[in-house]
Amino acid sequence: MPEVLKAPLVVEFPFTRSLGPVQSAFLTGLRERTVLGVRTTEGKVLVPPVEYDPVTADEIRDLVEVGTTGTVTTWAWNHEPRRGQPLDTPFAWVLVKLDGADTALLHALDAPGPDAVHSGMRVRVRWAAERDGAITDIACFEPYDGDDGDAGDQARPHGGEFENAVSGIIAHARLDYTYSPGRAQSGYINSIAEHRAVGERCPSCRKVYVPPRGACPTCGVATDEQVEVGPAGTVTTYCIVNIKAKNLDIEVPYVYAHIALDGADLALHGRIAGIPYDQVRMGLRVEPVWLDGGRYPDHYRPTGEPDADYETYKELI
Repeated sequence: MPEVLKAPLVVEFPFTRSLGPVQSAFLTGLRERTVLGVRTTEGKVLVPPVEYDPVTADEIRDLVEVGTTGTVTTWAWNHEPRRGQPLDTPFAWVLVKLDGADTALLHALDAPGPDAVHSGMRVRVRWAAERDGAITDIACFEPYDGDDGDAGDQARPHGGEFENAVSGIIAHARLDYTYSPGRAQSGYINSIAEHRAVGERCPSCRKVYVPPRGACPTCGVATDEQVEVGPAGTVTTYCIVNIKAKNLDIEVPYVYAHIALDGADLALHGRIAGIPYDQVRMGLRVEPVWLDGGRYPDHYRPTGEPDADYETYKELI
């Protein structure tokens, strides 16, 4: 049995958002080593603050300053920190109810081990050396043996006004994972590296799927009969791309199309080149082009054949 492929993949993108007055005050406050919450219509103090009361849905703007010390309400030990987490050594994820707050804030606790952590323990904020108005301005929490004080006196009215307030943030979302295409698609990928396209036929409806999925999506039965298709095919539908993608060295505009390879009952997608973008059309006959050393087609180009009749590919649109 051929080896099933697998590869590490990363999905990453920046998410940019503007901040309203409440979130702006909260993040700017962190930059200034001040933790702000918001008081609800019932008098509860929420940290982190929100703009609308979770019970009544009323808009709330009554900002208060809470303490930088608090109490752990619950926790979980992280044995193996991952990239981008607050600490690079084992730590505890904790929910901390800061003095003066009625809700808990999620963050990291720097502790020597899980035996040193318990619900009810007192902790305090450890500020980051450099702060720019983000939740990471709190580097983590650390154990605190000082006076508990009076939590009720910790919530003090605050106007939420700071110089050079933070008005927006950029959050970098990233997902690292290992992907395995499975038996069927591993076979397809290996065939493409040999400049062939191999799909699989459903034993019930007899449709040939390229790329194969290992099972017929219509009949729900396993597929294992291999069928070589193409290499030429027909453009069934397409789109013109006018926005240049980051790290993609292709000049806009260009065309991506759904291409039904000859003998296949499922269209795959590929880039069309070798023809002006405004001459690409449904029914255009195309063939794959491999670059030297390439494991997959770089693009598809016209074969020079007459366009396919619509009746031959209408079911594949």
